[in-house]
Amino acid sequence: MNTTLQRAPVFFISHGAPTFALEPGPLGAHLKALGKQLPGVKAVLVVSPHWQTRALQVLTTPKPETVHDFGGFPAALYQLQYPAPGQPELALEALRLLTQAGWPVTVDAHRGLDHGAWVPLFHLLPQANIPVFQVSMPHQLDTAGALALGRALAPLRDQGVLIVGSGSLTHNLYDIQPPATPAAAYAVEFAHWIRKAVYRAEVDALLDYRRLAPHAERAHPTQEHFLPLLVALGASVEGETAQVIADDIIYGVLSMESYVWGMNPVAAPVPEVAA
Repeated sequence: MNTTLQRAPVFFISHGAPTFALEPGPLGAHLKALGKQLPGVKAVLVVSPHWQTRALQVLTTPKPETVHDFGGFPAALYQLQYPAPGQPELALEALRLLTQAGWPVTVDAHRGLDHGAWVPLFHLLPQANIPVFQVSMPHQLDTAGALALGRALAPLRDQGVLIVGSGSLTHNLYDIQPPATPAAAYAVEFAHWIRKAVYRAEVDALLDYRRLAPHAERAHPTQEHFLPLLVALGASVEGETAQVIADDIIYGVLSMESYVWGMNPVAAPVPEVAA
């Protein structure tokens, strides 16, 4: 176990459907194991596609509520709570770093944690005893902006802030199939292309994924669930190699593939796919 954490890691977590909170699958089990290797983490910063704003905002709520920002799911899902405290002091440090990097940014002192934040943390840090705050995604954010956002936030890692980009490696809700449906070929091909680019740190290719990656526009009709990957990539530092946490595909088309930078080798790593 890693007991001398010097720089907090970075995660990109595919949070899939809200039911991921009730159906952990392989990714949930891996996150639970990794969460036990995070001593020294003082707070968690989450960038989620479920908090989009006109301009950049930082969450300074001292006691954020658990927001059930979805409908039509099993009643048990609405009973779940993630009562982690906020961290206004470190949130204001994030605001300072973003302002220093040229981002116009304000605070929101009332909002709660959306499901893009609390659902993956429900598995990664189930005790909810580490403070959590969020940074929003501006509506006009693009791939270059997402990378720059991550780079601006990266110094927080040296203060013990775990940075989580929460999204989905593929996210076409129009193509959702019953749970036991085999993975669609286009989702597999897109996920494999992204994995190779992430493993090889091909930043330029990832910035231009919409033109270069196979089936990109079908995998992501809109970009908001992909951009947190670029935020996480931007928050990684030179010399850190990404590791895949899990690579299953649910509902036929939702890739749960997730990555971590800055941790000791994870158990049973997923290999790079062949060229």
